Amino acid sequence: MKIERLLQSQGFGTRRECRAMLRAGLVEIDGQTVDDPFAEVDAQGLNFVVDGEHWQYRERACLMLHKPLGYECSRDSRHHRSVFELLPPQLAGRGVQPVGRLDVDTTGLLLLSDDGTFIHAWSSGKRRIPKRYEVVTRHPVDDAMVATLLDGVLLRDERAPLRAAACERRSECALEMVVTEGKYHQVRRMVAAAGNRVEALHRSAIGGLELPADLPVGEWRWLGDADLQQLQNYTATPMPIE
Repeated sequence: MKIERLLQSQGFGTRRECRAMLRAGLVEIDGQTVDDPFAEVDAQGLNFVVDGEHWQYRERACLMLHKPLGYECSRDSRHHRSVFELLPPQLAGRGVQPVGRLDVDTTGLLLLSDDGTFIHAWSSGKRRIPKRYEVVTRHPVDDAMVATLLDGVLLRDERAPLRAAACERRSECALEMVVTEGKYHQVRRMVAAAGNRVEALHRSAIGGLELPADLPVGEWRWLGDADLQQLQNYTATPMPIE
């Protein structure tokens, strides 16, 4: 692959911008400056440096973000900050999109990718992918409320009741809940229908992938092979609540 095309594919700008970057001597491979835009390189696993920053070629971008409170999953957010502000501009440049969404008042695990197949696979409600949430409620949680969420509640504009795939009380005003449908504001609406109100909501797992304990709030990282394997390690039955 020509080096100018490789840089373009990784989100460093238009071909003209990448060509100018190369001719300005801002790109290095194996410690050597590459200033010929038409130089051929083996893209697979290639490590390169752009303006002092190290990068690795990735045919597709798949990553996770520990979403903070107060950020929207939108590029054109008008009233709140955007999660894209937390990512390098190169990722936005290559068209990375959220895989599903978390609303502005929800924190936790958010996947992003520029791979349409990956996005569809992990945001499709038909696959019934379990997603685990930690919920803080305004009022105390009792056994009756947990039973109601497991039995199912009928939400407005829904034809059939929605049931929590798993639900367990954690403290007086906290529970963990697994859902598989991915409806709009589903957890908040289900808790409201069960007679309570969500005060704080955090997504801790998608599929078999847990939000890593060592990923700080507001930080991101690439999904490695082990992460992708964990992500796929689930069934339509609920993931265990530990």
